[in-house]
Amino acid sequence: AIFYNSWIYGMVCLFGTIVATLTALGFKADKGLIKDGLFGFNGALIALALVAYTSRDFAHGNVPNWHLWSYIVVSAAFTSVLVPAFGSLLGPHRVPGLTMPFVLSGWWFLGALLQFSTIDVSSALKPTSPADFTGPRPDYTWGTWFYGITNGIAEIFFQDDWVSGVIILVGIAINSRIGAGMALLGSTLAVGVAVIYGAHDDAIRDGLFGYNAALTAMALGGLFLVLNWSGFLYTILGVLVTARVWASMGIFLEPTGMPVLTSAFVFVAWTMLLAARGFTSLTPIAPTEATRPEDHLSRRRDG
Repeated sequence: AIFYNSWIYGMVCLFGTIVATLTALGFKADKGLIKDGLFGFNGALIALALVAYTSRDFAHGNVPNWHLWSYIVVSAAFTSVLVPAFGSLLGPHRVPGLTMPFVLSGWWFLGALLQFSTIDVSSALKPTSPADFTGPRPDYTWGTWFYGITNGIAEIFFQDDWVSGVIILVGIAINSRIGAGMALLGSTLAVGVAVIYGAHDDAIRDGLFGYNAALTAMALGGLFLVLNWSGFLYTILGVLVTARVWASMGIFLEPTGMPVLTSAFVFVAWTMLLAARGFTSLTPIAPTEATRPEDHLSRRRDG
């Protein structure tokens, strides 16, 4: 899906994954976590973010210079330190670290670039939120919904291409149809929130409202909570909150120039997973036991 949009982003994604995975292997991290891709995923995201926010062409990326390649190596390697760090911090609460290793390293390493001159920083290195746009309520069209939903999936990996979003959704469906359905539902509801409250049409079409909400929907909708009716309604609440938190985080981060990344997803999902154990109608799933929503439903029926 990423290579379809940009071979540069595709190569960078693979590079970040390899660096983070090799770091985890070198320090003898948990083999199960390595095999599950938890180290590589965060490494891939930080590599993509660094190229996206240092490229004049955000949509397709620019080829990194050697300074940026070396910067990516350190950044991706450090995410492999943060993965077990958050595991130790959140493990007693049976809450996953999610993409917080990427978010934290992203803020630190992107922020540091503003102090260095050998790596150019693009104008995109700032959060985009409804506060950046003024004017009357836009006239939304079918394109607002279509591109907003599909790009909401694509933006999980910094891809500004609706076809990539569809391919990513198909890839999720190959592993889990429930997971794909939740991603689609999350992005759709987020677009609905944006339309109802009059967000700028370009922000919606670019998928900026959808990507955090899609991640929240997948995390709560069957992966870390059994998808019963209570779990489904709880997921809907989380998605609706995430769409608003994304906009709010843009306001909080605007003075620093840092992007929101997937922080809205992490903060909402953490809050709701921590709270889930206080509700008897919800069935939390420990991170070490999380596989596919279908597997969790099957075990619940068999049990």
